Amino acid sequence: MKKRFVVISVIVLILVLVFGIIYLRDKNKVIVYENTYTEDVSNVEDSEDKTISINVVGDLMCHSTNMWDAYNNKSDTFDFSYVFENIKDEIADADITVGNLETTFAGEEAEYSGFPRFNTPEIFAKNLKDIGIDVVSTVNNHCLDKDYEGLERTILELDKVGLAHMGTYTTEEDSEQILIKDVKGIKIAFLAYTGNTNDIPIPEDKPFCVNMREEEKVKKDIEKAKSLGADLICVNNHSGTEYSLTPNETQKYWTDFFFSQGVDIILDSHPHVLEPYELREIKLEDGTTKEGFVIYSLGNFVSGQNQPHTQDAIILNLNITKSGETGKIRFNSIKYIPTYMDNTYYKRCGHRFKIYNIEEEIEKYESGDTSIGETLYNTLKSSLISIESILGEEYIRN
Repeated sequence: MKKRFVVISVIVLILVLVFGIIYLRDKNKVIVYENTYTEDVSNVEDSEDKTISINVVGDLMCHSTNMWDAYNNKSDTFDFSYVFENIKDEIADADITVGNLETTFAGEEAEYSGFPRFNTPEIFAKNLKDIGIDVVSTVNNHCLDKDYEGLERTILELDKVGLAHMGTYTTEEDSEQILIKDVKGIKIAFLAYTGNTNDIPIPEDKPFCVNMREEEKVKKDIEKAKSLGADLICVNNHSGTEYSLTPNETQKYWTDFFFSQGVDIILDSHPHVLEPYELREIKLEDGTTKEGFVIYSLGNFVSGQNQPHTQDAIILNLNITKSGETGKIRFNSIKYIPTYMDNTYYKRCGHRFKIYNIEEEIEKYESGDTSIGETLYNTLKSSLISIESILGEEYIRN
């Protein structure tokens, strides 16, 4: 009797195991089916138009005057947040914001410094992140100002605060990756290149650390971005003639080249002053057409420069739709907020530098708020005239 009970128990146990396996197998089938169904729903959603808003600012620099203006000798710390107080809401008022970082974060041990070889207190990176900047290009003529060690430390500091970046790298593997951001269902690939490093040599054993602007390299990166499913390709191109209000032939050549390879947005930098923008219809090799946008320079968003036009800049806003039917990118509007980097703010708060929304401050002054003073009011009016003469009217699609 006891032996029979044992046999029955074993049979029952075997049956439980068999039916358990069948159940789990069938359950897995259901999960696979559900996942497939979810993908099908996603494909249906992809047939709908998607619209996003992109903000772009120009050069993010820190001269010695900026740095020591931000220094608190009581706490022996730096803080640049006051510089952005008047425009931080406008910066964050977009789905994604991009800028050109033209300094390094090599650490205090490498000695903080301004021009000609920049090294900025690391808190500057956090201040930029806090006002809503999401992505920065790190490749330009100053990216090796503190040699490879400074480049490496810069990337480390950006990663610490969560600022996405492209153009400089610490490993060959990283240099072959494409930065892609999914913004409300539109995948944006960000690429960045420079034509020089101020004659500071790139380490022979690390040729990958700086994205030098070479046709074959550019072609390869763009093709990879396309293969990864990028809906829109944005290139930060460090090129131009310093303090020129118009693009040079090199800028024009590379603009045509980038567009011919399928780039959608080109953001030039280096002149440190504003230059015009263009919205083009581009004919591709296969005979199809697409829209492409280029701005040849956004000027200095933050810096300590005071040469003519170097304190004028903009917050550029691009409103873009991806057609669910064709996949094409359409520019709905190209708008900009004129800004001015004031260096006389100390008269009012003890700090020297402050970025102003020009039109907003002019309107406030003319409404009776004279806190900025008549001198700055007249300066802002002159800057507004200059900015509008360079950029022309905003574009709004009918």
